[in-house]
Amino acid sequence: MRDFAPLIAFKVRSYRFQWPADVFASWAFEMETIILGWYILVETKSVLLLTAFAALQFMGTLIAPWLGVMGDRLGRRKVFCTMRFCFVILAIAMMIFAFLDQLTPYHVFAIAFLNGMLRPSDLVMRQALIGDTMPADSLANALGFTRMSMDSARVFGALAGAGIFAFWGIGYAYVFVTVVYLISFLLTTGVSNVHHNVDAGAAAPTSQWKDFKEGLGYIRNTPGVLAIMWLAFLINLTAFPISHGLLPYVAKEIYQINEIGLGHIVASFGTGAFIGSLIVGVAGKRTHSAKFSFINILLWYVMLVVFAAMETKINGLFALFIMGIVHSMGMVSLSVVLIAQLNNQIRGRVIGVRILAIYGVPLGLLGTGFLIDRIGFQTTVNLYVAIGMAGTALIWWFWRKAL
Repeated sequence: MRDFAPLIAFKVRSYRFQWPADVFASWAFEMETIILGWYILVETKSVLLLTAFAALQFMGTLIAPWLGVMGDRLGRRKVFCTMRFCFVILAIAMMIFAFLDQLTPYHVFAIAFLNGMLRPSDLVMRQALIGDTMPADSLANALGFTRMSMDSARVFGALAGAGIFAFWGIGYAYVFVTVVYLISFLLTTGVSNVHHNVDAGAAAPTSQWKDFKEGLGYIRNTPGVLAIMWLAFLINLTAFPISHGLLPYVAKEIYQINEIGLGHIVASFGTGAFIGSLIVGVAGKRTHSAKFSFINILLWYVMLVVFAAMETKINGLFALFIMGIVHSMGMVSLSVVLIAQLNNQIRGRVIGVRILAIYGVPLGLLGTGFLIDRIGFQTTVNLYVAIGMAGTALIWWFWRKAL
């Protein structure tokens, strides 16, 4: 517990608003994903449309670098508050459609697209703020503890969202989602408005496009960062679509359970992720290596194969729990390795470019929707895992000295 001491002091002094704001935002995100994913699958009876809906939530990866640059230039709080206020407005729109009994899959797709234009950038602001305000020797603690908090919020969000949706319907479920988003927005108004001005006597402020190109140049000329970017794209393309986007399909078509059961399997993965984040937070410097991250990412792929072979809910819950542990340890440690290499002036734009790797998720999701209809779920998973493990091994071999 000694490793947590600087983190706790930090939370009390300057992070007391961002931490609960992120928790509430994660809670709302998970509830929306559960509610709308199940709604689309039931209403359309199409796994392809389910994956299309999930893909829309990541369309904002294309503008994430620009929002990262804006955070560097205008201040994190301004950009953060604007995005989270938009989440509140979109949730209110969904709630109104539901109570007027006018909600259709077309409305869901449209609102999911608008929501997805901003959601990936939420992660940019979170990680950039942590890097701005945390001492280097406590960075792993901060990322582990913050990730642990968000994972616990996702567990509660999955169970609460599925339960409210099942018993009271989508309208009342969205009342709850709106309130949670509103709390997150109000808390976000209290975060530090970090921005990095040009020093006196330095060159005049540059354009956002030049800032963005500087971020790309930094990545291209820093082999360790470039390797992390390629790895991030690969796992977003081949691992995240299965462990995150296809769970409604698995619940309904393979386990033949309802939305309550879907909440259970999402919560099982989230519980494992919570434990993995706790391990990283407690272990500290022992998890500050690329090798530790690569090993856990490979174990994540192994557990995807095990999960795809499970035909009952109980076995699936156990596989997802173990998968959540190794997934979280791999991703949190990868974030530590990346953020530790970035200085304040470049951090927001580099993390913004890093978020572009999430564009692999919609591509991978659309691929799974196409392949499952033709070769089946288990064969599709095995194919994705084979590509992912081979790519991970190649990245490690090519950049092992830099890492």
